[in-house]
Amino acid sequence: MRETTEAIVGAITGSLAAPSSLLLGRYDDHGRLQYTGRTTTLAQAVSSAVAGLLDLARRGHPWTGWSFSAGWGSRETLDVTLVEPELVVEVGVDVARDASGRWRHPARLHRARLDLSPGDVPRMTAPPR
Repeated sequence: MRETTEAIVGAITGSLAAPSSLLLGRYDDHGRLQYTGRTTTLAQAVSSAVAGLLDLARRGHPWTGWSFSAGWGSRETLDVTLVEPELVVEVGVDVARDASGRWRHPARLHRARLDLSPGDVPRMTAPPR
C-alpha cells in the first residue's frame, strides 16, 4: 500500500544544479529535523525544476556531520549536499516503516508544494509496535 504525504528536502545527491535524488525529513516532537527517507532517481526535467527551488545550506544545518546509507543493509554511504530545509514536497511512499519511523522504500516525488512551509508538514512519529 502507498500513501501521499509531504516531507521537507534537507539534502540531495548529485549537484545543486542537477539533483539526482532528494533526502527527506520531518520534524520530531522536539523540533529536530529527522531523516525519513529519500526519493527515487529524479527524471532530468524534474531535476531541473527542483534545482531552481533549492539553496545551499547555511551554517548550522541540522544534518551537519550525518552520514546516509546508500541502501537497506549497505555499509556504503551517499555523497550528499546539504540544502536549506525550506522546500516542502509531496511524495508517494510505501506505508512500510522501520522502527524509527523512516520509510523503508524510496519515495516517489509528485511535486513541490510551494503553498506549504516546513511547519505544515506532519511530524515524524515512530510507528506503533
